[in-house]
Amino acid sequence: MGQAKSRGSARDKVRRRIRSRVQGTAERPRLSIFKSLNHVYAQVIDDRKGVTLVAASSLEPALKSQLGKGTGNAEAAKLVGATIAERAKQAGIEKVVFDRSGYVYHGKVKALAESAREKGLDF
Repeated sequence: MGQAKSRGSARDKVRRRIRSRVQGTAERPRLSIFKSLNHVYAQVIDDRKGVTLVAASSLEPALKSQLGKGTGNAEAAKLVGATIAERAKQAGIEKVVFDRSGYVYHGKVKALAESAREKGLDF
């Protein structure tokens, strides 16, 4: 295959490799994240059925009003992590498999994961 041409395609290679090993089931769904320059998104997915069970993002009006201007930073990621954990618990989900989507476990990704763990999500 050769070397990746850009940062995005390098992340795609890592993402595909991770997804070949990480599968979400009904008992232990997958917590997948996506981050853009302006926003942070998280969803809990059952891959066997192909459905999203719960989702949260910094785009939501309730979260956006708490954040003010910065919706794409680590503070926003913490809030999204806490929100996704609360919604997952309400849906009866205690354990998940973490899918970092090819991103380095640092900054926003780490903030989201640690916040979700603090709120009681097990992964």
